[in-house]
Amino acid sequence: QVQLVESGGGLVQAGGSLRLSCAASGRTFSTYTMAWFRQAPGKERDFVAVITSGGTTYYADSVKGRFTISRDNSKNTVYLQMNSLKPEDTAVYYCAARTYYTGSYRSLYDYNYWGQGTQVTVSS
Repeated sequence: QVQLVESGGGLVQAGGSLRLSCAASGRTFSTYTMAWFRQAPGKERDFVAVITSGGTTYYADSVKGRFTISRDNSKNTVYLQMNSLKPEDTAVYYCAARTYYTGSYRSLYDYNYWGQGTQVTVSS
């Protein structure tokens, strides 16, 4: 029943910044665990960042120090601020939600709702 819509993708130069948004439906958005994953052509879908209902965040090593995940519960929206972008960051970025509690956060299979994805391309 939860619907997720990503926006903010585009083409940027290496070293630049981009902010992705994910707007969610749901009466109890503030209780959801929200995450970002990404998938490059021919590659597996990888964990990028997660923010829990309590505001705790975790990041993949590849983006730590460059990306920031945040949420605005009044707008039912989660954000991914991406700074110091590299060509290796080029991928389709997916927003994911989990509406039930588990102790895990890095696995694709821990999330029960997904957006359609937004393309991010970083030129060299």
